[in-house]
Amino acid sequence: MTRTLLLLRHAKSSWAGPGQADHDRPLAPRGRKAAVEMGRMLRARGLIPDLVLLSTARRTVETWELLAPELGRPVPARRLKSLYLAGPQRLLTVLRRVDPTIGKVMLIGHNPGLHGLALLLVVAGDPVLRDRLAEKYPTAALAAIAVAEAPWRDLSQGSGTLAQFLTPRRPED
Repeated sequence: MTRTLLLLRHAKSSWAGPGQADHDRPLAPRGRKAAVEMGRMLRARGLIPDLVLLSTARRTVETWELLAPELGRPVPARRLKSLYLAGPQRLLTVLRRVDPTIGKVMLIGHNPGLHGLALLLVVAGDPVLRDRLAEKYPTAALAAIAVAEAPWRDLSQGSGTLAQFLTPRRPED
């Protein structure tokens, strides 16, 4: 079974208002539009996950809620508090617990952890896309990473090939 890891950074959020916790920041209007567009792109490219793992932060939940209807079929999603602002090693630990029968997993989270995880995993793929990935991981960006056919528990540093790197502003890649 080919395995694909989809790393999606939440869409553009609003700044926290007075007394508002970072965890509770909603999406900005631009972010809401981008989340819908990314859902359409995923469907058009056949990148529909079998399982979604997402942070409990409002901006990640709203990203998923706007993206999901565009996929064309229901996808199970799990909200995990441990993904909120998690670093690369924590994200890797969560992914290693995914059921081995799942072929395509989407993780919706935050930077810098998400970017760090992508850089930790990717060692192959189109050099232009890899350079773009290394340079910046903007809001609503998605890295589609092909990983070894081994179970998720074996996911490790350098085990990925960058297949696509999509952003709402650069849907052509």
